[in-house]
Amino acid sequence: MRRLEALEALADLTSRHPVVVTCAATSRELASVKDSDNHLYLLDAMGLVGSVATGLALSLDPAAPKVVGVEGDGSLLMNPNVLPTGGFLAPANLLLVVLDNGVYGSTGALPTYSSRVDLGRLAGAAGWVPRSTDTVDGLRAAFAELLTVREPAFLHARIEPGNAQGIPKLLVDPVTIRDRFARWLREEYAS
Repeated sequence: MRRLEALEALADLTSRHPVVVTCAATSRELASVKDSDNHLYLLDAMGLVGSVATGLALSLDPAAPKVVGVEGDGSLLMNPNVLPTGGFLAPANLLLVVLDNGVYGSTGALPTYSSRVDLGRLAGAAGWVPRSTDTVDGLRAAFAELLTVREPAFLHARIEPGNAQGIPKLLVDPVTIRDRFARWLREEYAS
């Protein structure tokens, strides 16, 4: 499965969910598939998806649709403490999707540690409910299953290395992205 295929599936599955997206190619590719007000792109903030998504999940009603973080293996490995923190705080409405291509795709495809560090087992040991897949159908099925658990959920999706070609840079002011996302949250969760 290519990252773009995984993101197309996730775009279909998350229209009602707050989505926090890692930087670089993942943000650009998701925006090219479906740029939406419920997407918070963390431009130039590698390693922070788990932190932001956990904080957001803790701030929302646990009965609300799960907060979905879309992270890369390299980014997660830059800040792996998000796993024990999320597991300890245990928001029931958190789902972290890690798209694992085994490389830092934006820096010349340098290898990450994910070929030797089992990210799913790491998440499970930290208190998350882990699932793993390497197909689009498996991603859809695991995502649907993980929406039903009432504890932090971790979807480890193995994808092929490589960035989609011809995807434009995401040149939106981060303040505009934040304001758009905050407005969506207020409208969606107004009581």
